[in-house]
Amino acid sequence: MAIDTRGETAGKPSGEKKTRTSPALFYRQVVNELRKVIWPTRKDLITYTTVVLIFVLIMVAIVYGLDAALGWAVLRIFGGDGA
Repeated sequence: MAIDTRGETAGKPSGEKKTRTSPALFYRQVVNELRKVIWPTRKDLITYTTVVLIFVLIMVAIVYGLDAALGWAVLRIFGGDGA
């Protein structure tokens, strides 16, 4: 069962007045959270990028192969000169 929490601030009862966060406090909170991030090393980044590029190339080859095969089949079934 889902709980509808739209419009409520986390951790505050709905009866309390909501205050706006100042831009300076927001910036400090963002910087604080970014310090917690474990950033990948250069070697990790190169590895991840290579894996993604290889996967994309494989998917392009599969889609191209299916497109070519289905195009050929449609032309064989319904006839046509390909133009």
